Amino acid sequence: MPAASILCMSVYFPMIKLFARFAVLLCLVFSSFPLFAQDTAAPRIGVMTMKPGEIFWERFGHNAIVVERPDGVRASYNFGFFDPTAPDFVSRFARGEMRYQLALLPTSEDLMTYQHEGRGVSIQWLNLTPAQATTLAQALATNAEPENAFYHYQYFTDNCSTRVRDAINTVLGGDLQKQLRSSSVGSTYRSEAVRLADDATWMRVLFDLGLGPRADRPLNTWDAAFIPGTLETALTQVQVDGKPLVASTEKVLDHKLRPDATDPRFVWWQWFIGGVAIGYLLLMLAKRCPRVFSVIATLAWIKFAVFGLALTYLWFFTVHEFAWGNHNLWLLNPLALLCAWFYWRAPKSAFNVRGLQASVILVDMVLPLLGMFMLWLTVRNGQSNAHWIALMVPLHFGLFFGVRHLQWRNGQNSNTST
Repeated sequence: MPAASILCMSVYFPMIKLFARFAVLLCLVFSSFPLFAQDTAAPRIGVMTMKPGEIFWERFGHNAIVVERPDGVRASYNFGFFDPTAPDFVSRFARGEMRYQLALLPTSEDLMTYQHEGRGVSIQWLNLTPAQATTLAQALATNAEPENAFYHYQYFTDNCSTRVRDAINTVLGGDLQKQLRSSSVGSTYRSEAVRLADDATWMRVLFDLGLGPRADRPLNTWDAAFIPGTLETALTQVQVDGKPLVASTEKVLDHKLRPDATDPRFVWWQWFIGGVAIGYLLLMLAKRCPRVFSVIATLAWIKFAVFGLALTYLWFFTVHEFAWGNHNLWLLNPLALLCAWFYWRAPKSAFNVRGLQASVILVDMVLPLLGMFMLWLTVRNGQSNAHWIALMVPLHFGLFFGVRHLQWRNGQNSNTST
């Protein structure tokens, strides 16, 4: 081989090796770009809304925030977890100091319960910037840490839905609150609670009797979003930087249960007709079947007292603020126990007769009439209990005139000997 060729090879061969190594290095760098981009790409954020179920704690529906990674893996941040086996669960529930927590779990696992129950589920994917989506995902991850996960649950003002609402509002810089506070859905906390109790009559009665005047203030859409379904509807009306906040809606599960609940209309005069009928029946029983009247009257007073004690407990011994100052205490009062006590002891002494007269006048005449006066006094901004007054006042009058006919009108005749 000529010396010139050997010289050329000795010069170019190291250069070829250098270029080859450089090419391999470039390939390695560029080949890592997709993986790097996948790791740093922003997630997709969605609000998952579950339709109401059949069990009483499922009646309001539910929601959660879904974070979908670039590789398609979805995780649910669910603010609705509580532990009914905790030793202080019942006492906390009674006092209104429930402890809920944020739980992080795979979305597929979160959906299993709702699929089994036949409850519909949909996801609203939000039109957030990459920075907003990343910030929200990081905030949720931090919130889900064991030391941050628990919160003090309030049925109307701090629940699973308001936590979802507030998380989105924070990342939007308060824009969600600004827009939702400027609109209204024409509801109150009472109307929504009673509506969503749906066909569970006992729930409707307890909600309606147990809520005080604070539950009757008109709600803007922001406050009404304590209901997951209301928040779902409200999000479709929000615009951010000229674009809809909801980019798309994904239907995940079909709803196989009853349709959405409707708002019951309480027409006071219909309740009044019922109250007059019951009151008249009580008076007729006192005149014709005094023993039956005695039993019914006693059970009625005991029931009034039990409800009254419950309302008093909620007002003075719990943090259930929406049950404070309940005007239904004029109708359902713990003092009704005195009526039952003196009714059966009245024949034994003049003192008991006077005690019966005083207690029945107070419980079945004075307090109900004061309740009517309070309704008139606060008709514009007071408690919405006109239907209960229309029902209970004639009923109380029936008890009053029935006792008057049996007891003190005829001297000290015993209800058992009449």
